Amino acid sequence: MATVKEQKEIDFFEQKLKEQKEILQDCQKRHRVKSCTLCKEVIGCATRKSYVNAVYQSMSKGKSGGFEF
Repeated sequence: MATVKEQKEIDFFEQKLKEQKEILQDCQKRHRVKSCTLCKEVIGCATRKSYVNAVYQSMSKGKSGGFEF
């Protein structure tokens, strides 16, 4: 069972992921695409990069190393 501190860390990363997902989905709506790969701005897109980073952080809970896709 997770300690209170560990649960707060999990909640933090899950909240950041949720926020970034909403930002990404809004961007996709503005560009009228269902996937970032269909967007002409996919290469170098800061919004997509932030979302991918939030996914990684959520999965690794902020710990570096030891995580493989």
